[in-house]
Amino acid sequence: MKWNKLLAIFMISLLFVLPLQAFADMAEGDMIVTLGENLSEEQKNMLLAEMEAPKDATIITVSNEEEHKYLGNYISKALIGTRAISSSAVTIAKPGSGLEVETKNINWVTDEMYINALITAGVKDADIYITAPAPVSGTAALTGIIKAYEISAEKTIPEDVKQAANEEMVETAKLGDSVGTENAAALIAKIKEEIAKNAPETDAELRTIIENAAKELGITLTEQEILSLIDLFNKLKELNIDWNQVGEQLNQAKDKISKYLESEEGQGFLESLKRFFASAIDAIKAFFS
Repeated sequence: MKWNKLLAIFMISLLFVLPLQAFADMAEGDMIVTLGENLSEEQKNMLLAEMEAPKDATIITVSNEEEHKYLGNYISKALIGTRAISSSAVTIAKPGSGLEVETKNINWVTDEMYINALITAGVKDADIYITAPAPVSGTAALTGIIKAYEISAEKTIPEDVKQAANEEMVETAKLGDSVGTENAAALIAKIKEEIAKNAPETDAELRTIIENAAKELGITLTEQEILSLIDLFNKLKELNIDWNQVGEQLNQAKDKISKYLESEEGQGFLESLKRFFASAIDAIKAFFS
């Protein structure tokens, strides 16, 4: 059933259960953990161990009510479900290091989608781990992460920006169903880059940016998909978003990919890939000889 795909959509918002002053001394390496309130004690302990959360980690519980608050405009109540079970760990990173996202048991929203939406919300310099006891879509994780970031950075992100970031992630995930998740995330990032360089003033200019980005990436969009993207980016344009920062964060994300490929680990991966294809070609030749 379709609801299984989105069952336990999680962590949509965080209650400020402790005063903000309690987090004033948070520094690089400190962690905030968000746990779904419907987790059993066994599941909580399992996820905390998986996150390698220190004993003094700040832990905040999130509710299903909060999930409905932030996702109700984009996903049906039936799909959101009635239980909050998934969790995340947000670790403060070195200033200027950008965003790192890793997921486990998340089967719809990709790491790149999270990064895209978090950049829209103004989140930066954090290592983020998202997990659940069993496979879930991951759609609702974004707002919980944003709230945890607010606490760690002592910075309030406007409510309309949070909503827009949630909508962006959901729309990107939906687009990924038709064009592929990597293509969808790349397209959204490319459109943002172009807007950061030269903001469109009309729908026609925005359509041109979208169509050119899709063409450059070899993606075919339906008219409805184009209209949905125009609507999404018009909403983003109306918000108080620092598009220069968006461009910088996107460049940092791209730099991390290139740095990985240039690293010893990345080069080892590429060599392994070459050997795999060489072995495959040899096997094919042997089969036909």
